[in-house]
Amino acid sequence: MTRVSGTVLGEAARRDWRAVARYWGPSGNKRLTASTGLVLFVLLAVETLTTLALHTYLPVHIFLGLLLLPPVALKLATTGWRFMRYYTRDHDYRFEGAPRPLLRVLAPLLVASTLSLFGSGVALIAVGSGGGVLRTVHTLSFIAWGALMIVHVLAYLGRSLRLGRADWRRAAGGVVAGARTRRAALVAALLAGVILALATYPAQQAWLTHRHDRHLAR
Repeated sequence: MTRVSGTVLGEAARRDWRAVARYWGPSGNKRLTASTGLVLFVLLAVETLTTLALHTYLPVHIFLGLLLLPPVALKLATTGWRFMRYYTRDHDYRFEGAPRPLLRVLAPLLVASTLSLFGSGVALIAVGSGGGVLRTVHTLSFIAWGALMIVHVLAYLGRSLRLGRADWRRAAGGVVAGARTRRAALVAALLAGVILALATYPAQQAWLTHRHDRHLAR
């Protein structure tokens, strides 16, 4: 009886492990990356549009930039997980293959420009300065990030449109374990972004007031 129970428990453990593997395996990873990418595509498009009339939409630009931090972190986490699993020779990720050579070359540059763009933006608010070196870094990072992002969007938008909605549709086809967890992760990232943007709103307003006073003093 003990041997039978042990066998049943062993089978159950193996099934649980296979379910977890599908959670964080290539299929689940691609779906979470794609759904996060779709959300970021919309939010980053709005953020970029504010730069066309930055003097008018600077408050929106700052608020949205802070809101974007958790979703961007989630996107970096999903792509970083795939990178780590591939280069640690995980069988499933190796079987999926690597991105195209050009995208593999551009990926570290895109990550670096993203970190520089958002890092310098946060630093500008934290330091309370109206410009200087941080503003120059922020501007140059945006230019580099924009050029790299165009290539990234052209390469992945089709896949994001195909896979990004799969976890949110009842009849998506090809059910992949962990859809509820992936949906929760994305919603949590967006909620965390809203909370962060609202919590730092006084600092945002203080920075805008300081900047306005500096312009009047000139």
